[in-house]
Amino acid sequence: MVLNICVITPESIFLNKSVEEVILPTNTGQMGVLTNHAPLITALDIGVMLIRNAKTWSSFVLMGGFALIKSNQITVLVNEAEPEDQIDVSEAEKQYLIAKQNFETAENAKQKVELNFIYKRALARLQATK
Repeated sequence: MVLNICVITPESIFLNKSVEEVILPTNTGQMGVLTNHAPLITALDIGVMLIRNAKTWSSFVLMGGFALIKSNQITVLVNEAEPEDQIDVSEAEKQYLIAKQNFETAENAKQKVELNFIYKRALARLQATK
């Protein structure tokens, strides 16, 4: 048996395919999904989603959202998604270093909250390229 995954962004159906395994970036950590997984709905954090076909893994950056798992169908609703092969590694490294520096030197809690999104996004994009 296989899993069917459909990733939907506000603009389009980003991904719709059959896979063998999915690892999702939930708010409480990574969650693996195989065939016949128990039904559930979970919130997704900014992070890397991994999908496996045979022995090949592919990475996608997700910018938060929700996932519904039911009857070997995974429906992922996210604000934004990006495949690893469209990420420029050197640019991702540069953006990560800038975001990290800005986050670490934030002057107050409000700035930290605002910069946290940028930092997590930059980190996820960098992790997807590794």
